[in-house]
Amino acid sequence: MVQGWKEVGPQRYRESFGRYLEDFKVGDVYEHRPGKTVTEYDNHLFTLLTLNTHPLHFDAEYAKGSEFGRNLVVSPYTLALMIGMSVTDCSQKAIANLGMDEVKFPAPVFAGDTLYAESEVLDVRPSKSRPNQGIVTIRTIGKNQRDEVVCSFKRSILIPARGHSVEDRPGSRY
Repeated sequence: MVQGWKEVGPQRYRESFGRYLEDFKVGDVYEHRPGKTVTEYDNHLFTLLTLNTHPLHFDAEYAKGSEFGRNLVVSPYTLALMIGMSVTDCSQKAIANLGMDEVKFPAPVFAGDTLYAESEVLDVRPSKSRPNQGIVTIRTIGKNQRDEVVCSFKRSILIPARGHSVEDRPGSRY
């Protein structure tokens, strides 16, 4: 069977994403695609949704006077986008995000930049308190079209073992 599809009946397949605990191997790197070109609208909408009132993110005249000379994309959007890009590969089957550490933004993001992400598996271990589940730790790096790192972070995710996810339950529509 091709990864990403599961047979649900004769000549009938359902798209399936994510990995079970057993599928993660320390050192593996997943390149997340497609990338995303960030627009001014993306930046303004996220800024307004999160009530970030710093004018560097939405006031072009203010930003002209900054060292950047233009609006910066708000960093929590960059982080959210990198997390989102990694879901299909790393946390589509997750039970919960357990935490994030070492969040860094080493280079600015501007409207018009195209961002890509990749995640490396740092650790995989069974849960001590939850049978049939485990903790996967990944480091995700986001880069722009010039291959400059714009975001990096570690994330710990609670992942079910094969046969123990919501989609594995009898009668599941997933």
